[in-house]
Amino acid sequence: MIDLQRRVVIIGAGVGGLSQAIALKTKLRFHDFTIYEKGSEVGQHISCMGNGYGKLQNIAHLKASSRDARRMSKFIGTAYHQTSIHSGTNRMAFKPEIQAYWIKLAKKYNLYPHIAFNTKVLSAEWDDAKQQYTVVAEDIFSGKRMSSVAHIVISAVGVLEVPKIPYEIPGVRNFQGTSFHSAQWPGSIDMQNKRVAVIGNAASGAQFVPSISEDPFVEVVNFIRTPTWFNTRPHIPYTDTEKWIFANIPLAMRLHRAWIMFWFDFPSIVRPSDKALKKRREAMTKYILDNAPTRYHDRMIPNYPPGCRRTVANSGFLDILHRPNLTLNFDGIANIVENGIITNTGEMLPFDVIIYATGFISDRYQMHVRGLNGATIQGYYDAHGGPTAYLGTAVPDIPNFYLLAGPNTGVPASTLFMEEVQIGYILQLIEPVLGGSASSFTVKASPTDAYNAKVQERLSRSVSVQCYSWARTNGTGKVYNPFPWAVTLWWWWLRTPNWDHYVAVGAEKWAWARRKKAVKNILERTAVLTLLWSYISGSAQRILYNMVANDY
Repeated sequence: MIDLQRRVVIIGAGVGGLSQAIALKTKLRFHDFTIYEKGSEVGQHISCMGNGYGKLQNIAHLKASSRDARRMSKFIGTAYHQTSIHSGTNRMAFKPEIQAYWIKLAKKYNLYPHIAFNTKVLSAEWDDAKQQYTVVAEDIFSGKRMSSVAHIVISAVGVLEVPKIPYEIPGVRNFQGTSFHSAQWPGSIDMQNKRVAVIGNAASGAQFVPSISEDPFVEVVNFIRTPTWFNTRPHIPYTDTEKWIFANIPLAMRLHRAWIMFWFDFPSIVRPSDKALKKRREAMTKYILDNAPTRYHDRMIPNYPPGCRRTVANSGFLDILHRPNLTLNFDGIANIVENGIITNTGEMLPFDVIIYATGFISDRYQMHVRGLNGATIQGYYDAHGGPTAYLGTAVPDIPNFYLLAGPNTGVPASTLFMEEVQIGYILQLIEPVLGGSASSFTVKASPTDAYNAKVQERLSRSVSVQCYSWARTNGTGKVYNPFPWAVTLWWWWLRTPNWDHYVAVGAEKWAWARRKKAVKNILERTAVLTLLWSYISGSAQRILYNMVANDY
């Protein structure tokens, strides 16, 4: 029976936070929780959804909750794809479709009464005597702060959340025109007859440059420091027959999802040969050269192997490089001045607008969280050379605090499946606390160190260390994002907690219940084995008796 005096705080109303809330309601029948969301709607920051240009794309089936996979199969031809129903649903869903799906789930499970929108969590501090957190949040419009108590805090803020402005470039604050990060796109901005500089060319820049350069009266210069690997990602619509199969044939949707998962996970299970990797690189090189203008050929091919940084799906970027109003600049930026940018060659280029497609600050934890003896999450990160956690989920000396999509949880397949596995693991840890049979669980330092030593050793032999990347501390340090094994192993390791790796407080009832359950299991197994042995030995005796009788 859940003790309703306990309270849970979830930070973030993206897919992780919403999935965690749904699990609390459906798995534990627990309803005393609050989701703090700094946006004005659920799912605004799913993946790169903070980018207001709305061109995010993702594999639709891997962005659907597996709990609702069959329901989604019926959803495909109806509400889930109202924005594209007349043209057919693509295998690569866009932002409005994905967000609409999660809004529908939030309404279905009545989550909106639990969500505090436009509210940012500033801090969470643990009171060991009371075995609870004091959580301080702030209304982002009024600045009003509010304090509340939580016995469990679950961070679902994700990795790509805090926009990174490259202040290391001299003069960033001197620019007098309009400037913004692509994740903070203004609600309305007129770029017609403007000179626009786009700094950055990875996943974000490659998505919105085709849109803003579509107007021939907008002059765009895209500054590229490091070239990006591109591949094709065709928008193939599902046929009416396929949608009917998904909606009406049992397991069809799940088998389709499983095949997609396997396709992405297979290279982690069976490492490609050097010959296969070479062929892949050659094919990707040819793809870029076949689509990009000749004048850029000597600058467009990365000098690092594919897979070290995120490979970008070509959603039209390579094709629009032929536009006369778009120029790529590889000279590097020396300085930003009041009315433009000075390159490393000394050339002064005037601009009206600067858009930073420069990624996110992902190697620092976003808020102040203090646990036992003054320990903080950021302090632990700093002491270990970058983001570090036990199974990407728990941090030593931080009781009852859990991370969704924490350090080294970047699985090769579905991020949502990864989070669902984490959620199942977290539920097992928090159920005794919510039920009143324990006060807190804190992961120990030694198993955390052992786990992360294994992760880093594996990563040290991977492609992840062969380039400058946002997934490394300060670009060149510790690799803190990828999970270096197959997602199947992730599921296996998190299927149930290793309770010896945790310190439990106020858990006498829970420990006694575990011992009783263990004894019961032993007795049941012993009884089964005894009966089985009796049956086998009795059968053997009868067979022997019959053999002897036949001899006589």
